[in-house]
Amino acid sequence: MSTIRRKFAEDYRLVHTDQGGAPLSKPARRKRQRLVEKNGRCNVQNGNLGGESGRYISDLFTTLVDLKWRWNLLIFILTYTVAWLVMASMWWVIALIRGDLRPGGHDASHTPCVANVYNFPSAFLFFIETEATIGYGYRYITEKCPEGIVLFLFQSLLGSVVDAFLIGCMFIKMSQPNKRAETLMFSRTAVLSRRDGRLCLMFRVGNLRDSHMVSAQIRCKLIKSRQTSEGEFLPLDQCELDVGFGTGADQLFLVSPLTICHQITSRSPFFELSQRSLRSEQFEIVVILEGIVETTGMTCQARTSYTEDEVLWGHRFLPVMSLEDGFFRVDYSQFHNNFEVPTPPHSVKEQEEKPPLTSPGTVLAVDTSSSNSRSLRGGGGGCEVRGGNRRERQMSVDCANFIEDQATFTTSTTSSSSSSNRLPSKFQRMSSTKEEQLWRGPKAGLLLPGVKASSLGDLPLRIQRLRSCSTPIHWLPEEKLQLLALDRESGEGEEEVERQTLPPPEQVPDTLPAKLRRMNR
Repeated sequence: MSTIRRKFAEDYRLVHTDQGGAPLSKPARRKRQRLVEKNGRCNVQNGNLGGESGRYISDLFTTLVDLKWRWNLLIFILTYTVAWLVMASMWWVIALIRGDLRPGGHDASHTPCVANVYNFPSAFLFFIETEATIGYGYRYITEKCPEGIVLFLFQSLLGSVVDAFLIGCMFIKMSQPNKRAETLMFSRTAVLSRRDGRLCLMFRVGNLRDSHMVSAQIRCKLIKSRQTSEGEFLPLDQCELDVGFGTGADQLFLVSPLTICHQITSRSPFFELSQRSLRSEQFEIVVILEGIVETTGMTCQARTSYTEDEVLWGHRFLPVMSLEDGFFRVDYSQFHNNFEVPTPPHSVKEQEEKPPLTSPGTVLAVDTSSSNSRSLRGGGGGCEVRGGNRRERQMSVDCANFIEDQATFTTSTTSSSSSSNRLPSKFQRMSSTKEEQLWRGPKAGLLLPGVKASSLGDLPLRIQRLRSCSTPIHWLPEEKLQLLALDRESGEGEEEVERQTLPPPEQVPDTLPAKLRRMNR
């Protein structure tokens, strides 16, 4: 572990290494009000309840359990003291009414209600002996006192109820798992850096005890005031932060410190958060860790929060795990420490809106008569079409074939020209004559608006594909421009042949009457 620590100390600048946890890389800012304190206490007080205060009395047991320890002890002592004094007074009143407290004493025929009770202290001692079932045997109730027997039964029932209520309240309060949360640690700060190519918000949790948290689950809430589109102001609006709910990453196996990660995507409330805007934002991230205590089986919840001052941009936590001889060791002295890493200062939204880098290639501008304009880019062996219907997309595929065939033709022409330079002059003339016959055929050329269509059956498949792109192209190689001229000349020649081969107009027979001949003219 010391080797790892030395390595990180040499390569990075450590921060948050002091015991107080104050950030060394950022100036201290004025402490602002928090909704949840670092120890998990919610900083909210209820006021102006009016007549709703009686609801606390209806749930008296929960009210006593929720009280602080000093108030519980005070209620515990006062309840027993008042109960003892009241019951002792009732025994003293019975003795007074029956005449057991006469200062001159009684004759031998007088039977008191409680033997050896002469004053209030003696009545109080009798009650304590009866309530605590001590039974010293000096003071006892006699059978000649029916009212004393009834009071004894009432005392026993009342004592059982008071004992069950107060002792049960104290037991529940002592067995609450709130103190178990004291051994669950959260990092003092949260960090923002890249993980697996994505910007992530991260913080660390740990368990100091050897006993595990069963079914541990973690949740995060973003507390931030906002205003709706209708103008309504929502103070301390709560928004859920995804920490792996869809993938099950929120279910923790907390046997060693874990780094909880919130990936910032387009659905995250931090989608537009950048390093510059972080300085002016005001928000609070509340972290809630829940689980079942393994030893008691009771549910425990630990909470903490991070304000915008406690979120560090471009930092990462130091590793705390090391492999020892036969076990893994956790160094909690490095639990809160982090170091700086290179992180882009832009938000995820700004990074996604950046134009992608395009590879160099041939660019063709395609014009159409429809309102949906699109650009066809040839490069990397594909066409990109924006807009257009299905027929136009089919046309773009033909244009992609045109680009592919153009590249193939250029390569073959270059190779053939380079190879022909090594041939004798006679073979070079034969090769050039063959290529001219191929491109100067009567049916060769590109199909453009205004040019008459001709048959393609005698042409190679590559040239037929060139004819399938019927969209006006603004840029073509020099060889294709020659094809256009040849195609236009061949088209004019065909029109002359057609005009010569057309049959002459029918002659109006002279046998028709003069009126019909004028109508047929």
